[in-house]
Parts: sequence; structure tokens; C-alpha cells
Amino acid sequence: MLKGIIFDVDGTLVDSNDAHAESWVDTFAEAGYDVPFDIVRPLIGMGADKLLPKTIGVGNESEKGKRLTHRRSEIFREKYLPRLRPLPGSRDLVSRVRADGLKAIVATSAKDQELKGLLKAAEVEDLMEEKATASDAKRSKPDPDIVHAAIEESDIAANQLVMIGDTPYDIEAAGRAGVRIIGFRSGGWKDADLKGAVEIYDGPADLLAKYESSIIKKEMGSQ
Repeated sequence: MLKGIIFDVDGTLVDSNDAHAESWVDTFAEAGYDVPFDIVRPLIGMGADKLLPKTIGVGNESEKGKRLTHRRSEIFREKYLPRLRPLPGSRDLVSRVRADGLKAIVATSAKDQELKGLLKAAEVEDLMEEKATASDAKRSKPDPDIVHAAIEESDIAANQLVMIGDTPYDIEAAGRAGVRIIGFRSGGWKDADLKGAVEIYDGPADLLAKYESSIIKKEMGSQ
């Protein structure tokens, strides 16, 4: 008995993964680090707690890590966020989920202060009922903390939820939290990278076009 959908945001509802990578590259360059885009881009979907150690060997809770994380957020919000656009079908998909009586929940590695802008860019800020962000979790994806937080916020059992995400980190986090997940190619990953997803679609518009045969509708039909 499906009762809710957990949505990742970046790369799932809004075309923002490249922008996040560019904001990290800018931050590193400003601080004197030469970290190419091609190194950062595959790490998008993780939070700073994973990305900083993997790129420059700095912990996000160190003073330097905190400064870099704060600066990265400033650069992203000032330079990149205003340019972002929703992925095709984002609002229509969330609206359809809501119309079917399902709760729409956010689970994102973004911080609270970024999430409002991201949801606005995705044109779904008025449709999301519950939100779990990096501020609600000690560890970012692929650890399951954020998904666990979303489950708790939703007050729905894990087996009555389906998540939608676009990275291998979403797939792993959902699996470790006991939640089935639909994968989107819109984040730039190939099907092999999204192994573990119960279904894979190009993005919101593709899922919406095939909604009647999707696991969401099938689970709705079993209620």
C-alpha cells in the first residue's frame, strides 16, 4: 500500500548537478586548490562530508572544511542558483503524485538554506509536504541518514514509500533504508550505475508519460 514518494531534488527535479560541481571547482580555485570539474562531477549527490575528504583530504567539520563549505554555498546561491531550471515534467509529476493521494517528501543532501531556492527553481516549492535535508542528517548519501530522516518526517513505513533519485548514492541510500527507488538518467548517470533501482526513466517527463505502467500506479492499484 503505497502512501508516499520521496523525491531527491538535484538532478531529479532540477537540472543542477553541473552547477553544484562548478561551484565546488570555483571554491577550490579561490582557496588555492586545483581540482578539475571531471573530478568533482561524479561526486555530486554526496554532501561535503564525503566530497571534501575525497577531493582535497579535508574533513568538513574542520575549520577549513567549514569555511570551504560555507563559501561553496555562497557561490552556488549567488552565481548558479538563479540560472537553474526545472527538468521537463517536474511540476506535473509531483502534482500527479499529490493528485493520487500520495504524500510528496524531499530527501536531499542540500542544506536548508539552499533547498528553498532549489525547490523554487524546480517549480515545486508549494507541493512538497515534508522535507529532510543535510541539516537533519549526520552523514550524507550514500549513507542512509537522510532517507531515514525523510521516513521519520513522513510518518510512513519504509515499505509504503518509493523514492526517486538520479545518482548511485541515492540508490544505495534508499536500499540501506529499506525503500524501493526509481532511478532517473537526468543526473548524467548510465543505467549500469543505477543498478538496484526498481525502474529507470529518462527523467520526470518520461516517468509521467509511462506513469500508468509504473510501480507507482501498480502499487496504487493494489490499495
